[in-house]
Parts: sequence; C-alpha cells; structure tokens
Amino acid sequence: MLDRLNQLEHDALDSLAQVNSAEDLAAWQASIFGTKRSKGELDQVLSVLGTLGREERPAFGRRANEVKQALLAALEARQSVVKAQELERQLQKGVLDVTLPGTPVHRGRLHPSTQALRRIVRIFAQMGFEVYRSPEVETDENNFELLNMPPEHPARDMWDTFYTTTPGVLLRTHTSPGQIRVMRERYPKPIRVVLPGMVYRYEQVTARSEMQFNQVEGLAVGRNITLADLKGTMTEFARQMYGSQQRIRFRCSYFPFTEPSVEVDVYWGLETERDRMITKGTGWLEIAGAGMVHPKVLRNGGYDPAQWTGFAFGMGVERTAMRLYGINDIRYFWSNDLRFLEQF
Repeated sequence: MLDRLNQLEHDALDSLAQVNSAEDLAAWQASIFGTKRSKGELDQVLSVLGTLGREERPAFGRRANEVKQALLAALEARQSVVKAQELERQLQKGVLDVTLPGTPVHRGRLHPSTQALRRIVRIFAQMGFEVYRSPEVETDENNFELLNMPPEHPARDMWDTFYTTTPGVLLRTHTSPGQIRVMRERYPKPIRVVLPGMVYRYEQVTARSEMQFNQVEGLAVGRNITLADLKGTMTEFARQMYGSQQRIRFRCSYFPFTEPSVEVDVYWGLETERDRMITKGTGWLEIAGAGMVHPKVLRNGGYDPAQWTGFAFGMGVERTAMRLYGINDIRYFWSNDLRFLEQF
C-alpha cells in the first residue's frame, strides 16, 4: 500500500506541473482531493486504512499525511505560477490606453470637530494667544488639588472621570491642569495661551453632552488684568466665530478655580422643539465657563496673587461647533456616520 501512495504522489506532481490555467488547476484539485459530491484519488487510497493490520497502520498513516502535505504545498506553489502566467497573457493580449482617466481616489476631509478647533485657535491666535499642549493622562494633584479641589471637595462630583490602575492617575476632566503646568513653566513671565485637547467625563451621554469631547482652555496672566478683559475677549471671539450680529451673554456661576466665575452663552433660538430641548427652553446655548483665576490657583502656579491677576476660560469644541454649523445633537460628532461627516 505504501507503493501505491508513492506512485500517487509521483503521478499527481507530474500532472500538476503540466497545469497552466485556473480551470485545469481546479480540475486537478478535484481529482486528487475530491469534492463534496465525489472522492478524489487520495481519498480512495486512504480508504484502505481500515483494512490494514495494526503493525502497518502507523507507517501508512504517517506516509499518507506526508503525501497530502506535499501535494497541498505543490498546489499552492502552482497556483502562484498560474496566476502570474495568466496575468502575463492578459497584459500581452490587451493594449494600455494611457489617455483613459485613472481610477478615482476617494479623498478624505477634516472632521468637523477638527475644523471648528482650528477656527477657534486661529481666532485666539489673532488676539495674541499661543497654543500650549498638555497631557490627557493627568495626576489627581494637577487635575483637582492644585485647582482648589482637595479630595473632600464636593465640586469633584461635577468632574467625575475615568481612573487608571495607577493610584492618583486619571484621564483629565478638563484642560485646566495645563494652567498649572504652563504657569510653573513660564513664571515670572506674563502668559497668554490656549490649551486645546481631548477631555473625559464619566457622565450620561445626551444630545448636548458627551463622555469625551475636545476642549480649549484659555489662560491670561499679567499685571492688572480684570474681568472686563475676559468679557472683551469672549465677546470678540463670539463675533469672530459666529458673526458680528451674534448675541452673547454672561451669567454668574461657580467654579472652584475661578473667582468670580461666569458662564458664556450664545443665542440659539426657540423655533423648534429641538431648539427648546438643546437650550433647556431658554434659547441660549452655553459654550464656555470662565472667570478670574482664583488666588490659590495663581499661588499654586508660582504667581503672587497680590501682584498678578489673570482670567481663564474653557469651551467645548463640539458644543461651539453645534452653534456654528446648526447641529442639534452632539452625538453626531462621534457616530462615524458618513452621511453626517461628508457635509463638512
């Protein structure tokens, strides 16, 4: 029976070497390995395994497996050869027309969040702000404590986040930790920077809020900076971003790292039910929180609050883009729906 296996291998390899087309290759494969409806030559030889004695079976089984693997390897190699031969024949047969247009390449585009972020940064750059980058993975100290939020501070509930397995290391809830970094780096020079980047919050996703989003922090530190400077900066930003007719308002608020603190709103409108839902029935959409840098935060950054003052603001890029593009659901930004993305 081993002789029959050896002869099968020899004959099969000889016939495979003569195959020069995909059709003949498929026919060879069916004749040797069989199909769902019929057995191949190899199956027929292996069918006698049950009739052999115990002493013959191991040697026959090993040799049968060797033959099968050898034929499969030869088949794979021949497939590559036949494919190359057929391609060569097609190239020789056909004529290349260089005047025909090429296959169009689908061009990508910038995400609407990226477009809005670049527009925001460009506006502040015109007002003298430079870009400062800070890490997304932060320490509890930078993210909370040095921003006037000790461990027991109830304001931490407003910025619940995602924690890592390393104690005291988390995903930043805002770009405000960059304030501490840039102040300690630049002291005793005046500062005027924007800090763009992704932030993360462990909260319910709704039409107006997400668990992760882009944010732009702004920080200005200098001599005799007042709340009027903050209001002027944000008003000019809104006009540059949305047009000179854009209505803007400031509301008193609370942030542990600024005092006094304000919310910055732009007028959205109340024409539809969706407008009322987005604006909570007010017609106004909050785009930023802001205020004068708290004396403790200035001191933690290395600046003497008796000599230096400053203002800070933080705005969500997607929230700002909602007003810019008339988008009434913030979840669209992260849905990866091309019907939405291709509009920008």
